[in-house]
Amino acid sequence: MSKTNGILATLAEILLKVVGSGRASRSSAPRRPDARLRPSPDASGSAASEEARGRQHGTATVRIDPDGIRDLRVGYAPDRDGAPDAGEVVWTWVPYEENDGRGKDRPVLVIGRESPDRVFAVRMTSKAHDGDRDYLSIGSGDWDSQGRESWVDVEQLYSVHERGLRREAAALDRGRYDRVALALRRRYGWSSEG
Repeated sequence: MSKTNGILATLAEILLKVVGSGRASRSSAPRRPDARLRPSPDASGSAASEEARGRQHGTATVRIDPDGIRDLRVGYAPDRDGAPDAGEVVWTWVPYEENDGRGKDRPVLVIGRESPDRVFAVRMTSKAHDGDRDYLSIGSGDWDSQGRESWVDVEQLYSVHERGLRREAAALDRGRYDRVALALRRRYGWSSEG
């Protein structure tokens, strides 16, 4: 039994060194002071619960048909309080277009409130979409640690549950947000808030 304990102790020590060195390399990149992790939805705070955000039944991020939404009021109200507000870029799991259960953790721009615990958001991408009418370039910002230019997909609308968020990444400045809001209002006939 003592041999087994010795082997386990050695393995644990090696694992701690490997994990520690991985953390050191990740933490050497500059941290964005405004990117706040949201509290875990359960008391465990486990990596599994973090990974499941935006995917669990009842709190999943879901794609919805923007043409079916008639009374969306697009507003601008960022507030660095940990809750998603219009004008903020937040990270959540977003399903792929095929809607086959696969998806990706990505930034989305919150554009309005759907209910007390859900917001409407449009997805963002760093893949270039110059000349594509379904995408609007918004430049770079703190939501992308590599400083890449981003595009907002004005064709894909998502319903994001507050407990499905991984973190707030940044607030889009008013001028860029207004360009996105104008494109959405023109395309779908939504109204302006405020």
